Amino acid sequence: QVHLVESGGGLVQAGGSLRLSCAASGRAFSSYAMGWFRQAPGKEREFVAGITWSGGSTYYADSFVKGRFSITRDNAKNTVYLQMNSLTPEDTAVYYCAAGRTNWQRGISDYDYWGQGTQVTVSS
Repeated sequence: QVHLVESGGGLVQAGGSLRLSCAASGRAFSSYAMGWFRQAPGKEREFVAGITWSGGSTYYADSFVKGRFSITRDNAKNTVYLQMNSLTPEDTAVYYCAAGRTNWQRGISDYDYWGQGTQVTVSS
C-alpha cells in the first residue's frame, strides 16, 4: 500500500514556474515507477511525465511538455517532484501523482495508487 500526497499547486501568471511535490508513505517507494497526470475541467485525465524506479530515466508527454517540465525523485525522502516552467493557461488543471509497478507506462490503468491532486491555475 502506498499513500500519496501532492503539494505545491497554486495560482501563477503565464510564463511563471511551479514545483509540485508528491510525498509517499508506505513501503518500498523505490520499487515503484512514479508518474504525474493532469485533468483539466471537462477533459480526460492525461499523462504528463514519468520516472523509473531508480530515477535513472524519465519520459514525458512530448506533445505539450516540450521541454518545459522536469520530473525527479528522491528515494531517500520518498518524494517525487514536477518542476514546471514557462506555464501557459492551457496548463491549468488538477495535477495528480501516481505509483505503478512497471516502468515506462503512460496509461491511467497502469498505475495502482493515486494522490488526491493539487490545483494549478495559470492566469493570462
